[in-house]
Amino acid sequence: MKKIILFAVALALISNVSVRAQRINLESGSFDFLGGQESLLVKYDYSNVSVGKYENEEDYIADRVEEYNKDEAGKGDQWKEAWLSDRPDRFEPKFEEVFNENIDAINVRCSQTAEDAAYEMIVHTTFVEPGYNVGISRKSASIDAEIIFREIASGNEMAVLTVENCQGLGAFGFDFDTGYRIEEAYAMLGRTVARYVLKRR
Repeated sequence: MKKIILFAVALALISNVSVRAQRINLESGSFDFLGGQESLLVKYDYSNVSVGKYENEEDYIADRVEEYNKDEAGKGDQWKEAWLSDRPDRFEPKFEEVFNENIDAINVRCSQTAEDAAYEMIVHTTFVEPGYNVGISRKSASIDAEIIFREIASGNEMAVLTVENCQGLGAFGFDFDTGYRIEEAYAMLGRTVARYVLKRR
């Protein structure tokens, strides 16, 4: 009986894994400019982002705030504050940590405080799937992003990448917190971008 239950749980988990494959494309440019560089300024752009089935994030936030506040006064407002503060507190540091770990071979480090950098990397999130985990059923979080590399002095674009379906899931499926799932998606984005840049240099 125990084996049957475990099998049912495993089947439920597998059935909720996204079938959309991760994709990364170099839309323009090259990474030759990184030769000899030690620092890279990183900026984040969350404009025009869609969330799940919502075309724009504003509608998603409004619906969630209303839904949670119906359940408990003020709960929706707390949720909104956490949704927005997770960006600087969790997602951005995680992206930078993992990007730097994976691009270490060329001795370049990205930072939001790299004032001496000649080039910047703009991480523009275009889509967020928050996912869910209710124990016997789950869906991974995922993000799509456009990564733009520019020369700071001139504003010229050096390279543009698009990345689709960077999934985030916690170890052993214990990712019940939405923020944690999305944080792991940004970890995957950092890893994916860094390894792609290394291959293409």
